[in-house]
Amino acid sequence: MKNNFGHLLDGTAVSLYTISDGGISAVICDLGASVYRLYVPDHQGHPADVVLGFPDPMDYVRSTSFMGCVIGRSANRLQGAAFRLNGREYRLEANENGHNNLHSGNAFYKDRVWTVLDHTATSISLVLDSPDGDQGYPGNAKICVTYTIENGRALHISYDGICDRDTVFNMTNHTYFNLAGHDHPEKAMQQILSMPARFFTPSDAESIPTGECLPVEGTPMDFRCPKPIGQDIGQDYAPLHLQGGYDHNFEAFANPCATLSDPESGRSMAVITDCPGIQLYSGNFLNGESGKDGAVYCRRGGVCLETQFFPNALNHPEWDQPIVHAGERYHSDTVYRFVW
Repeated sequence: MKNNFGHLLDGTAVSLYTISDGGISAVICDLGASVYRLYVPDHQGHPADVVLGFPDPMDYVRSTSFMGCVIGRSANRLQGAAFRLNGREYRLEANENGHNNLHSGNAFYKDRVWTVLDHTATSISLVLDSPDGDQGYPGNAKICVTYTIENGRALHISYDGICDRDTVFNMTNHTYFNLAGHDHPEKAMQQILSMPARFFTPSDAESIPTGECLPVEGTPMDFRCPKPIGQDIGQDYAPLHLQGGYDHNFEAFANPCATLSDPESGRSMAVITDCPGIQLYSGNFLNGESGKDGAVYCRRGGVCLETQFFPNALNHPEWDQPIVHAGERYHSDTVYRFVW
């Protein structure tokens, strides 16, 4: 099913597409290839929308929260807004702190209307052409993101890309989850999070990884035993102080790499991925945004679990690299699997 969602300032139409398969259903927006709604039943079978979002397309363009959207060509941060590839330096837009790059610069994929390639009852594929030099990256790239509802229980996101030059691909999705329902932001930090990660990558005051891989044991970063996200978020611990809460990359060496659950509703979500890392972000910079259905998203009113290569990996050759050679296919899968 396709519905009109409004227009951008230049008159470009924005549309919403529903996919479903029994238990859960999703509404995908062609602006930013975004997850606009995701309905999941509770233990009594009552569905609720568990992702944050805005009521108008221009809210997505104006916002810096990246709600629900696809991030690319390369997610997260790059120190000095530059990287070297094949002996050449490529400079990106320094759109954070005056000298670093966040989410590939202000020519964000979230502000572009993607083309729908295919839409069935259970799946939708959206494509974007990214020309040579777009955001500063080399090569003409064709990117495809496919959302599929599997067995009424999972939202499967597949990322595909191909480029005519060696380039960078590190795609992720920036959905904010609240399994209590998006309109209950006060409950977001009460949700129980479990992650098997043994280490995380601490960042400096500008959110750039230091290059260390620190063990989580004995720290507030340890989610190997399930605990409420907010339980230790106020601890006197430097990495939490520097980022204003959780905004850190963890290793994703085992699947599920994260499990989020809401005790009251009985909803639980497992994250399965082929990526080396997962960014836990506790919505530290949400600040009373007016959301869909009249909701108001307070600070820490949602949580992101973003699967990706390690932040700033291009400047740390010892880490897995998001480099894809000319003509080779980039492919990555992340699945959000629900029980209730």
